Amino acid sequence: MNNVLQLVVALMSGLIFGTGLIVSQMANPDKVINFLDITGFWDPSLAFVMMAALGLFIPVYYFFIKKRIKPVLAKTFSANNTCIIDSPLITGAILFGIGWGLAGICPGPAIVNLTGDSLKAIAFILAMFIGMASTKYANILVSRFKSQ
Repeated sequence: MNNVLQLVVALMSGLIFGTGLIVSQMANPDKVINFLDITGFWDPSLAFVMMAALGLFIPVYYFFIKKRIKPVLAKTFSANNTCIIDSPLITGAILFGIGWGLAGICPGPAIVNLTGDSLKAIAFILAMFIGMASTKYANILVSRFKSQ
């Protein structure tokens, strides 16, 4: 029964998140690119979306979530508490940011955009999966260069 409830909560969370992305237009690549273009046709409206989200989340986190030892529907919870900022993290963040800036889309909105008939979203998802799969080989190449 707990697994079914977890799946229902996950589905509902995804639907609410996706609906929020659509309503706020954060799934619209043109809107995101205009938000990122601070020297051209800058559109600050997404900053208000983010401020509203933080304004709602911060008190909920402080008063309800932070006090919990584990999630409501989980038996245990383990978080990665390492705070190592290394070159793979920095390189990945840079590549993610460049991709986000060029396409105006990141993984969450890309999945939302798959519900439409956007060829751009399909191409993005395929490129994302290729990028994720290629990290294994990139790590092998990096370790070979470091050993030389």
